[in-house]
Amino acid sequence: MSELGAVRFGESTIEYEVQRSQRRKKTVQITVDGGGVQVASPVSTPEDELQRIVRKRAAWILRQSNAETLTAAPKRFVSGETLPYLGRNARMSVEHADVRSASVRFDHWRFRFTIPDGWSDEERYAGARRAVVGWYRERAAARLPMSVARWWPRLGTGERPRVLVRDQRLRWGSCAPDGTLRFNWRAMMLEPALIEYIVVHELAHLSIKNHSPDYWALVVNAMPDAQRRRGRLREAGRLLPL
Repeated sequence: MSELGAVRFGESTIEYEVQRSQRRKKTVQITVDGGGVQVASPVSTPEDELQRIVRKRAAWILRQSNAETLTAAPKRFVSGETLPYLGRNARMSVEHADVRSASVRFDHWRFRFTIPDGWSDEERYAGARRAVVGWYRERAAARLPMSVARWWPRLGTGERPRVLVRDQRLRWGSCAPDGTLRFNWRAMMLEPALIEYIVVHELAHLSIKNHSPDYWALVVNAMPDAQRRRGRLREAGRLLPL
């Protein structure tokens, strides 16, 4: 049975899959290939020990890896997998029951899925994904307008804009000609500092529509470390699982 884990190393996040074996007695082996980072471990090795070993080998792992390797593995929505929320990984707990549709709740920093009995792997994936995307969208609809309100006194102009949550696979946000701000629900997977950067980025477009030097000066004036956050956001975006 496989497990998923992740460690931070500098500005990078390394996700890995653990395969435990009764036959492996002592050593922990790390391999890097087109399928990602694989950790072969004895059954009894604690999770924190595996994290320590991966972190110790992190520089080597990154040298062996490319952008595709470090992309998060597709989720199967089974117990033990993780999903990010506000920059932290939360474990999934999946149970089957006599219900008609998949549902999810977030409890004690764990995603708890309920899946109908008898569903195939494909049905489980589609239903669980639909449920959790709805969950993220609800959190985005609650959090992002509050973030816009916090930054409005510094960057706002005219009437306060409408804030909408959308499925924008290739964009974190957009600013329409009428001032409406649209944000990607996937922002809720990011750490709060990166969510705030996305909001500042779009609010600044209310004053300057392009990405000219004047635009970036406006962003940096409001958020001095904006360029550093922008770099972290670019990397984080590659690793989102949905």
